[in-house]
Amino acid sequence: WLPQETILFDRACLKRRIDVDLADDASLVMAEAVLFGRAAMGEAMHDGAFADTWRLRRGGKLVFAENVRLDGDITERLARPASAKGGIALATVLIVAADETMLDAVRALDCAGEAGISAWNGIAVARLVARDGAGLRRDLVAILAALGQSVPRLWHH
Repeated sequence: WLPQETILFDRACLKRRIDVDLADDASLVMAEAVLFGRAAMGEAMHDGAFADTWRLRRGGKLVFAENVRLDGDITERLARPASAKGGIALATVLIVAADETMLDAVRALDCAGEAGISAWNGIAVARLVARDGAGLRRDLVAILAALGQSVPRLWHH
């Protein structure tokens, strides 16, 4: 699952839910990226709402659950050091059937923005934040390549 970035404009409200049910022996690579405005166009998301709910089940058992919610002045919230330190482009990569070599490959990258990866019980989650969509896309392509995944041709145009 590798869609292009979701771009949210000022006063946008998005409530999204992603539910994935996998067989015990299935694998998954999923990436979701969100841009809060377009820096190159001088756009910022000063008012709006974003709610994202992810649920992943494997063999019928819940193995990953996450809720993210931002509202109000999103640019101000993302400016906080503990949130995104001024970045307006965020992405999450979820890998099922992950191993330690994947972690080392991602951690060895020199990313334009900030990136980190953690793993447990065969699941890995990489988080990315960048100042703009172009930086995020470069980092996301590099991380997916390090994981042995190619991206759709449309991503390169």
